[in-house]
Amino acid sequence: MSLIQSDLTVNLVHELNVDVIVRGVRNNEDFVYEQQIALMTKKMAPNIETLILFSNPECSYISSSIVREIMLFGGDISDAVPACVNRALIRMKNQHMARSVSL
Repeated sequence: MSLIQSDLTVNLVHELNVDVIVRGVRNNEDFVYEQQIALMTKKMAPNIETLILFSNPECSYISSSIVREIMLFGGDISDAVPACVNRALIRMKNQHMARSVSL
């Protein structure tokens, strides 16, 4: 399975034969957005439930945009993401750099 989204989440949920989507939110803005997505999902697929979990307050400032920018400029993100994510992002960055050099 690709990490890049190429289809609607409801289609993936049906393909995986599951009926619950677990989503995480950091703040009120995330909650409102996820609520809208959950309601549209329910309209498209009434059998699918969305479970929304709130982040720990000490992680509420972390976003993918911030992590990407820190990585782009060579900063250390190890305190912002789990170790497995850190390793995967470093591997992806190295692969991207290797492709850029070979062009």
